Amino acid sequence: MKIKTSKGDRTFQVINILIFAIFAIICAYPFYYLIINSISANDLSASGKVNFLPHGFQLENYVKVFQLNGLGTAAMVSLGRTVIGTICTVLASVYLGFMFTQQRMWHRKLWYRFMVITMYFNAGLIPMYMTMKTLHLTNSFWVYIIPAIVQPFNIIMAKTYVESIPPALQEAAEIDGCSRGKIFFTIMLPLIKPATFSVALIVFINAWNEYLYPYYILQKPSKYTLVLLIRQFFGGADSAQNMHGAAAAAVLCVLPLIVAYLCLQKYFIQGQVDSAVK
Repeated sequence: MKIKTSKGDRTFQVINILIFAIFAIICAYPFYYLIINSISANDLSASGKVNFLPHGFQLENYVKVFQLNGLGTAAMVSLGRTVIGTICTVLASVYLGFMFTQQRMWHRKLWYRFMVITMYFNAGLIPMYMTMKTLHLTNSFWVYIIPAIVQPFNIIMAKTYVESIPPALQEAAEIDGCSRGKIFFTIMLPLIKPATFSVALIVFINAWNEYLYPYYILQKPSKYTLVLLIRQFFGGADSAQNMHGAAAAAVLCVLPLIVAYLCLQKYFIQGQVDSAVK
């Protein structure tokens, strides 16, 4: 059955589409600008002549990136930190979100409020560095993983989603003799899949992009991620050619994020909408 739309509705739809199209172009253009300048002739790019289309196509900048010392090690650190960190943080977030909905949890409200307070107040970078140094983590790979496992925002998102599931489902499982862990892994985890993927995407992006924290905490260049390696390369960029090499490296670093978002976009949007509504 076709629904008739008025002229005013059609005009609004056209204007709405145009506004969002312009906004999308504005958001995408900086990355596009980075790409076309990284594959254009460096002299033309440095003179500001590359704005919309590449000129003097070349891939020398990307070749130089792949020749950087320590690139393979940094890539493995970034991959390991992102994959392991995402798995640990997601499991901790959804499990704690589930536990905070359990009425029988000891001082549940106290621990939940204590966790929420940490979103607004923290000790700062220097106490964090001193803590990591005391725990002998400043030169360890695990300095990327352990401090980021518990993240209040992700726990709140998971908790909000779990609260929308009828309690009768868990009660029926308990009558059948299921333990708390079995209820979580076999019943709750499949049901909160949209929220889980939303948390996973947020954690993945943050873990891959994070720069400031490891820059001040880590002391061994062998434990640097790709982002930190690019910072080293970009920091010594005293010529236009080095600057364009850094731009090429930045493009390569952003590509995994784009792929991850395209793969998880459906679940991310569904999880955000469902969590907000529920």
